[in-house]
Amino acid sequence: MIPGIHPTRMELLMLKRRKNLAEKGHDLLKEKRDALIMEFFDILEDVRKLRNDVNVALKEAYDALAITKMVMGPLKVEEVATSIPPLLELDVSTRNVMGVRVPLLRVEEKSESTLISSYGFTDTSAKLDEAVEKFREALKAIIRLAETEAAVKRLAEEIEKTKRRVNALKYVIIPRLTNTIQFIELHLEEREREDLFRMKRIKSILATKSS
Repeated sequence: MIPGIHPTRMELLMLKRRKNLAEKGHDLLKEKRDALIMEFFDILEDVRKLRNDVNVALKEAYDALAITKMVMGPLKVEEVATSIPPLLELDVSTRNVMGVRVPLLRVEEKSESTLISSYGFTDTSAKLDEAVEKFREALKAIIRLAETEAAVKRLAEEIEKTKRRVNALKYVIIPRLTNTIQFIELHLEEREREDLFRMKRIKSILATKSS
């Protein structure tokens, strides 16, 4: 029962309104929780696929790098690698998924001219271009995976928070309101019986005096 409540009709009406709102809130939060769970598992499936994509992309990139080292030599590859500027820029913002703000990572690629001017073609191999492209694709796959895993984490946190609110309403707030309403109703019924008995007693006394 809720402490500090006076057993009056005004309090009873107020508590019934609160219970009604709590029940509606509970239903809405349950719907939100179920929708979040469905979205969570949909995105979790994307994570599994993206992890596989990252593994494949990295394998292809490192295979291409190994061939490049064999053709050009490890020292030359390292020398060229240090001269290549960043090929991708990352723009970080957020997007809304079921009312949850999750990271949105946008990749902006530098122009081909930036890459071409960073090293010459006379003393490099076409295998180097292939390796650079493979690593660029691998990096984009890693960024997509990071974005999706972050969304999964945020959704999991929101699901847990929503579940706690649903359980608090179902097992604590609504039962406490229900018990308090029942207590006040019983108290008011008892008071009405006492008032009725008192009225009958007064009528009986008055009837006896008048006779």
